[in-house]
Amino acid sequence: MFGLSELALILIVIVVLLGAKKLPELARSAGKAARILKSETKALKKEGDGDGGPIPGAGSASGAGSAAGSEAAASGRRVVTGTIVERNDPPARS
Repeated sequence: MFGLSELALILIVIVVLLGAKKLPELARSAGKAARILKSETKALKKEGDGDGGPIPGAGSASGAGSAAGSEAAASGRRVVTGTIVERNDPPARS
């Protein structure tokens, strides 16, 4: 996409436009945003690890049974049941 010379030119333009006074502030805010993103990612991973595994009924072709549905309702998850449709099949008319 961009070569090294194009990126260097863009960097020079940014330095000229923003000036030397704004660069430390810009770097500080970028670092703060990166720290926030990293902490949020860790929190989401930690939240995902603590719930005990995959969603009940997910990945099964037969759908969720009543036991899996009650487990999902108790844990606050929503199980969606439906029909698997092949891509080349015409849509069903009702």
